Amino acid sequence: MSAQLARDNIVIRSLRQIGECALFLLQILASVPRSLRHVRETVRQLWFVGAMSLIIIMVCGLFVGMVLGLQLYDVLSIFGGTSATGTVVAIAIYRELGPVVTALLFAGRAGTSVTAEIGLMRATDQIAAMEMMAVDPIAYVVAPRFLAGVIAMPLLCCVFCALGIFGGHLVGVSWLGIDNGTFWSNMTATVDLVKDVINGVLWKSVVFGAVVSLIAVYQGYTTPPTSEGVAYATTRTVVASSIAILALDFVLTAFLM
Repeated sequence: MSAQLARDNIVIRSLRQIGECALFLLQILASVPRSLRHVRETVRQLWFVGAMSLIIIMVCGLFVGMVLGLQLYDVLSIFGGTSATGTVVAIAIYRELGPVVTALLFAGRAGTSVTAEIGLMRATDQIAAMEMMAVDPIAYVVAPRFLAGVIAMPLLCCVFCALGIFGGHLVGVSWLGIDNGTFWSNMTATVDLVKDVINGVLWKSVVFGAVVSLIAVYQGYTTPPTSEGVAYATTRTVVASSIAILALDFVLTAFLM
């Protein structure tokens, strides 16, 4: 009986947090017009969550593309279809690996940083001081970070996809000897702009960026004002973002593809 009650409490607590997060999203959207006065803060956050994440995105994208090209060449050689390596690499990266892996890396690098930063502002009473000075902390602190995440995520995803395809080309053409013209011609003839690039890269990355940014700012804004509370909030950001990304990937794939 006690185990059943514990499971029920976990479910109820999770549903309550989802509802509170949705209400928090409405507050952020309502504060977006006021946050436009703080353009410099938005640009600073865009640099922090976007440009500062480029290194890990580029390195991971390159190696994911190289591993994918190596594995696909080995599998396609069984069926005599090694000329389709470029096509399969591009489709896999555009539709799934690009947005999903970028979002997971974004959550681990930028999401946790945003949560920790806002959580420390809460722990050191900076947010309370803003409220006392009649400064809306959601418009000044939360909304710029949310907008920066939504804007940065598609750009980072494009960088990841470009480096992933370059890694696949590096392995397939330079190492395994696939014809360069065959690699690119099969890819450009098969990859569809709407189905693969817009639906796979653009829409998924925008949704993932909004979800990860929302979870990060919500966990930081509502964390208990203690060092332990900030630590738990950053952990919850990574866990919740990873689950949300994979679940939403299935939903978006089912509807968009």
